Amino acid sequence: MVATVRIRQWPKPIGLEPGQVVLEAALDAGVPYPFGCQSGNCGACKSMLIEGEVTLAEYSEFALTDEERAQGLVLACRSMADHDIEIAWIEGEDLALHARRTLDCTVKALDRLTHDITGVTLSIEGGGPFTFTAGQFARVTFPGQKPRDYSMASRPEEADLIFHIRHMAGGSVSAFVAGELKVGMPVKVEGPHGIAHLKESHTGPILALAGGSGLAPIKSIVETALAKGRRGPVHLYFGARDERDVYLEDHFKALAAKHPNLIVHVVLSAPSDTTSRRTGFLHEAVLADFPSLDGAKAYVAGPPLMVDAVTPVLTQKKMRREDIHADAFYTEAEKPKAGT
Repeated sequence: MVATVRIRQWPKPIGLEPGQVVLEAALDAGVPYPFGCQSGNCGACKSMLIEGEVTLAEYSEFALTDEERAQGLVLACRSMADHDIEIAWIEGEDLALHARRTLDCTVKALDRLTHDITGVTLSIEGGGPFTFTAGQFARVTFPGQKPRDYSMASRPEEADLIFHIRHMAGGSVSAFVAGELKVGMPVKVEGPHGIAHLKESHTGPILALAGGSGLAPIKSIVETALAKGRRGPVHLYFGARDERDVYLEDHFKALAAKHPNLIVHVVLSAPSDTTSRRTGFLHEAVLADFPSLDGAKAYVAGPPLMVDAVTPVLTQKKMRREDIHADAFYTEAEKPKAGT
């Protein structure tokens, strides 16, 4: 049976024979599909699988990392399918390409952002230069602890790296950060990683949706977009459980005063007292606020339940799936269940 492949950048569907890879079928049909080695080693044909499922032949982790695969990316030169699929290659300007570095850092400052979130500022002492795109994350190793992944809250051009680390119940590393980490301690940082980063070629409206410490990468994305002269509307939604979980509000109010196109929304899901703030869930606020999100991009970061709830709302409002860039903050206990 011949499967049908719909390629977002090509007007006509193509046929895919059993055992044939998507790239081969596309090139045979005259599709100008980007490619390089054709053997799963370079990543030039990296693509977003929009609908359906594929089987991937052996490939190099250099070309496609585990986190990228978990986000829905595939390699066209390694992808086979028995049923119909839809796919889109990643435009070159939207793919963040940075050398991965292992940095020697020192804790420069510790800030209590909320009752359970600590801001950790690190100075880079060696191993640089370190470049990343706003929205990416790094693997961080504190003294005597196992490595953990945290998103950069700082902008790429800043000299220091800033992370927002939430103390999770039963979390040994987050407990260490909350109670034992001190200024001057050495820290290892490896990265950058992640594909849910700012797409600078996009000029349409931005929805930046954050839950809890998911505000870290969203902060970096929003600040970077505005610093680069973004004039279209930037809607920042911050979802928190209660008043004590809201942080950096004054910072974003000051930023909005300088950039009238930044609109900040704070939504409390379970306020413990009477409040004048908007209440409910973040995805409900988005559902109520926009008749259509066609042409917009969304950057989503926070608890998996929040990410899972907001994604269908965005597509319901006519946002294309490939315009939703999500980073679900799984705990170490949640990762095996999620298959990550």
